[in-house]
Amino acid sequence: MRNRFDRQLCELNDELIEMGEMIEKAIELTVEALVTKNVNLAEEAIVSDDDIDHQEKKIEQLCLKLLLQQQPVARDLRLISSALKMITDMERIGDHATDISEITIALADQPYIKKLEHIQQMAKETMVMLVESIEAFVNKDLNKARAVIEHDDVVDDLFNTVKKELIGMIHENVDSGEQAADLLMVAKYFERIGDHATNISEWVIFSITGEHDKKN
Repeated sequence: MRNRFDRQLCELNDELIEMGEMIEKAIELTVEALVTKNVNLAEEAIVSDDDIDHQEKKIEQLCLKLLLQQQPVARDLRLISSALKMITDMERIGDHATDISEITIALADQPYIKKLEHIQQMAKETMVMLVESIEAFVNKDLNKARAVIEHDDVVDDLFNTVKKELIGMIHENVDSGEQAADLLMVAKYFERIGDHATNISEWVIFSITGEHDKKN
């Protein structure tokens, strides 16, 4: 009986890894579309959100089956309940990729008022956080989960830099205000992706220790 349960837990890990890869690809498409103003890529990222939603439901069904059939206790119960919480955050990351892609389409026919290097850096840092948070769950790696939580400060600092730059541009030229607001929203969505990766890592810690310490 335990061997079957362990196989199902391995299946859960595999499905979570697949969902993480899907989200990572969506973010990559989103960033490339934003930087190159490629509407086709933006639309591809939007369409991929349906696949991410389907994967969330697939994992949810697997977790519920494990809970009902195996009636896990203690650490096993924490692991499965944490996976249920994690996929909610992962699905929200997919939603934010869609949000960014929709803004990209709206801005595609106009020149950018600023270089996007800090926003690109935010995207890179949040992808690292996402990948490592899922790896932390699969490998039951407390140190990696805690490192992801600490890394969120890097994303927050980048967001503050972008916000300061865009506010300054609005003060210099009110005509840039509408696009500045859109780019600020893009940065905010990436900041939120970092927050969701942090949440995932907090659930990883809970699944291992039984403690759920929120980031201060």
